[in-house]
Amino acid sequence: MNNLTFSNKFVSQLPADNVSENYPRQVQGACFSWVSPKQMKAPSLVSYSLEAAALLDLDEDDCLSEQFLNTFSGNEQLDGMQPYATCYGGHQFGNWAGQLGDGRAINLGEIVNKKGERWALQLKGAGPTPYSRTADGLAVLRSSIREFLCSEAMFHLGVPTTRALSLASTGEHVMRDVMYNGNPATEPGAVVCRLAPSFTRFGHFQYYAQQNTELLKQFVDYTLETDFPHLLEKDSVPSKQIYLKWFEEVCRLTCDMVIEWVRVGFVHGVMNTDNMSILGLTIDYGPYGWLESYDPNWTPNTTDATHHRYAFAQQAKIAHWNLYQLANAIYPLIEEAEPLEKALNEYAERYGQQWLLMMSKKLGFSQLEEETDSELVKQLLSFFSLHETDMTIFFRRLADIQTTSDDFNVATAIEHLKPAFYIDELELQAKEAITEWLVRYVKRCEQEPQNAVQRRALMNSVNPKYVLRNYLAQLAIDKSEKGDHSMVNELLEVLRHPYDEQPDKEHLNQKRPDWAKHKVGCSMLSCSS
Repeated sequence: MNNLTFSNKFVSQLPADNVSENYPRQVQGACFSWVSPKQMKAPSLVSYSLEAAALLDLDEDDCLSEQFLNTFSGNEQLDGMQPYATCYGGHQFGNWAGQLGDGRAINLGEIVNKKGERWALQLKGAGPTPYSRTADGLAVLRSSIREFLCSEAMFHLGVPTTRALSLASTGEHVMRDVMYNGNPATEPGAVVCRLAPSFTRFGHFQYYAQQNTELLKQFVDYTLETDFPHLLEKDSVPSKQIYLKWFEEVCRLTCDMVIEWVRVGFVHGVMNTDNMSILGLTIDYGPYGWLESYDPNWTPNTTDATHHRYAFAQQAKIAHWNLYQLANAIYPLIEEAEPLEKALNEYAERYGQQWLLMMSKKLGFSQLEEETDSELVKQLLSFFSLHETDMTIFFRRLADIQTTSDDFNVATAIEHLKPAFYIDELELQAKEAITEWLVRYVKRCEQEPQNAVQRRALMNSVNPKYVLRNYLAQLAIDKSEKGDHSMVNELLEVLRHPYDEQPDKEHLNQKRPDWAKHKVGCSMLSCSS
């Protein structure tokens, strides 16, 4: 632990808030404020990720040490740590919200590991900052479990994401109104330590642009040097052309991130511009969820229940809208709308191409036949929407059906796919629809150069068997709140290998049970979840 090397470029190269006291306020002309984590009464380790620890050159003995617990619950500071909270703004549900900032996140500093990689350390739920507004800066065990598990699950799924190092309960109780309906109650508190090369958000650039161009340019130049050094030639000074290349890359990274969300059936739930990573990482796991029955209009966020702004099928459009807001913010450094608009148009084109390519791989096609595959995908998703189907289970089981005309039996295929359907027996119309689709699918498979074994391997490499289903997370939370953290750690272990069969874990690969359909925490979550 004491061998961790801190670089702390953020605080050494960017302007600090000139007020040292920690109280809610508007901060002008600064990128961060100095803060210290709250001292917790009785921290206790719930879980940790060995893979994330390895990024800091830590091993299992380090993770089980008292110093690890104290450090990553906020009770101890290591040599070189300089805790701070950053200042940013953002659009929330399409409306400019002004100053937001790290309201319940405290950065401990940036580590440079033995490979020369830079990792920012951040405690979520470690106490108030100047950006906490009327909140307490704390987090509850419920939301912390969801963030910890999902960060690591997404990494192992191959989705760009921030990481989670540790989860600790604090021994304190926190007051929360879970559904914002006037029924507050105390809950056990917790702290998550999360990692990322950078926690910079679109909202940082938006907020600084509102203040002055000099501060904006300073922050953009810092971001280029720190997070996008490959765009800078040796000894070069950032220029308009470099700023444009940078924006184009952010558009590509964001597009590819959303493609991966769609591939695994993930819904972020709160795609405000302050929740968008400049590195194209999934960040801020609040009211997220996985599609259980396929519903393109589903959102896990209670705050979004009326307008469905952040629904599954809207995520690509919202990411595009958020990139447009980022373009507006950096416009003063470029002063030309056309190249920014070109990059935004390229995002839309790239998304359409990459989405179809991704969906064709989910169907097991090694070569894209655009017209045929587009129609097959459209027909299948229409079936999913009309006939309650679990997308994760369907694609995984589809890999096992026989796809040569001599061996194909439609009744056998439908029976094999049956665990993916929420209706025990398909109605005649549904049976006819899936039969028609399967016949067309088998015909398309026969045009592939790969054999059945290769097709199955391709499908099982992109279609996970295990995802962090909402009801599984809630079951783990229910146990953990009673002091039993076994399911948290069971899920963590299973989700480390989401594409493997794991025969002894079949009970974690089941569609949503009826009791979870309308249960809080399983179907809908608030922003405090």
